[in-house]
Amino acid sequence: MTARCIRSTLAALAALTVVGATACGSGAGDRRPAGGGSAGAVTGTVTVFAAASLTESFTALGTAFEAAHPGAEVNFNFAGSSALAAQINQGAPADVFASAAPKNMATVTEAGNGADSPTTFARNQLVIAVPKGNARKITGLADLAGPGIKVALCAEQVPCGAAGTRALAAAKVTLTPVTLEQDVRGALSKVKLGEVDAALVYRTDARTAADAVDRIEFPESASAINDYPIIVLRDAPNQAGARAFVAYVLSAAGRTALTDAGFQAPAGS
Repeated sequence: MTARCIRSTLAALAALTVVGATACGSGAGDRRPAGGGSAGAVTGTVTVFAAASLTESFTALGTAFEAAHPGAEVNFNFAGSSALAAQINQGAPADVFASAAPKNMATVTEAGNGADSPTTFARNQLVIAVPKGNARKITGLADLAGPGIKVALCAEQVPCGAAGTRALAAAKVTLTPVTLEQDVRGALSKVKLGEVDAALVYRTDARTAADAVDRIEFPESASAINDYPIIVLRDAPNQAGARAFVAYVLSAAGRTALTDAGFQAPAGS
């Protein structure tokens, strides 16, 4: 089977019995029973709420997980971590939450919605994304404050936005973005469409769009590295599947897939 995804929007908060606004395949509301196998078997649907920056890597991991567990199916809800945390706390049915920052994870755990303690499974770092060819000759953060330069940032409550704020402060750069996006893919799309001259996005996201954007590394990004935690949710309809998926992400195979996608290993690993 192929891992299916559910693209969420903030409108999903108004209809929490349906996960996401647009589904690739059938929706998360079309759940199969979590049981049905022998003791320890992983079966049924595993619904994973994951940060937008994990879209490609987690979709690939989901496909590999399904191949390893033929009785299981993984559904993904990819969006900004702050939106996902709000959906979980308002009762959206989900098994696993993977956030792009500890702060958004804490929103869920402090509300008592984690089954246990979160585990950091990856790290990510910001780059400047510019349209292919870099016509505005941007080389660092200071250039983003230049006259006529249009910049897209993530909103500050979103992990990529909080990281961007820290990086700009470290560089002592003040700028006024033309747009504040609700997830990193929104900021990246503005560059791909030529609507802005630059955006602060994760290194991994810029890599996924290498045919349309150039990425510019900058030293201040070292002050704004985001840890990515993952957790099994307290009210997970498929606890066994949730724990198996988290274990797979933390496994050597999961770590390799994430590293290949450009993520960094957690500190101390």
